[in-house]
Amino acid sequence: MLAVALLTGAPAATAAPAPPDNDSVASPPGANDWSCRPTAAHPDPVVLVHGTFANRYENWLALSPLLKGHGYCVFALDYGMVPGITSAGSGLLLPIGGLGPAAESAAQLGRFVDLVRGATGAAKVDIVGHSQGGMIPNYYLKFLGGAAKVDKVIGLAPSNHGTTLAGLANLAPYLPRVTELLYTACPACRDQVAGSAFNQKLASLPDTVPGVHYTVIATRYDEVVTPYRTQFLSGPEVRNITVQDSCLLDLTEHALIAFDPTALHHVTNALDPAHATPVGCG
Repeated sequence: MLAVALLTGAPAATAAPAPPDNDSVASPPGANDWSCRPTAAHPDPVVLVHGTFANRYENWLALSPLLKGHGYCVFALDYGMVPGITSAGSGLLLPIGGLGPAAESAAQLGRFVDLVRGATGAAKVDIVGHSQGGMIPNYYLKFLGGAAKVDKVIGLAPSNHGTTLAGLANLAPYLPRVTELLYTACPACRDQVAGSAFNQKLASLPDTVPGVHYTVIATRYDEVVTPYRTQFLSGPEVRNITVQDSCLLDLTEHALIAFDPTALHHVTNALDPAHATPVGCG
């Protein structure tokens, strides 16, 4: 998912200062209007959390303007940035994130949530995350005091219980030098492997915390977080959805689920279940 992006400039004079964890990449359309005030129809601001090897701009080009058009206050952060690591998109070198240790990234999310709540006056936020961005909210809720500040968590192909990377993770002991280089550049990649120390800590408590509503949206064709059913959560207030149950012909995979009309329809339904509409092929 590589797209044209402009580096973030100075914030407008009427806007709140750009958060220190969130000033690497331009905001996606519709996001980070710090003067936005939630409405009675949508009282919880929505915080968008990108995945590994991504950034807020590229990951949320579809969902951010969609939610803004529905009347939500939308905010998106960059997290887990490693200095000097970029991706080439349309001739530009774009910083990519989601690389740092997952626990530190969850703490960055927590700071960002506090900034959003402070700016908007909202008591709670809703979180929508893709891949790692759908998993680290769980750490934030369980271990960093986030449960009192979040109403809904919606994960698009989240790495909730780690991943085998379609079995490739099992090859790590046979490729020690390659594995060391990868995990040095991307500690979050290590943290998301099934059975990692981070994964074990996350699993030491139940999947869910009381008072938070969870939705997981997965695709059968996920080639990154595997097996795909490990994305699903157990517990009260959980709804697990497979995209192909709504649209059998939908071939979306791990990266493109953040742009898939059927998946995004499930997101808007989960954010506003009182006004949910039937989901078919987008």
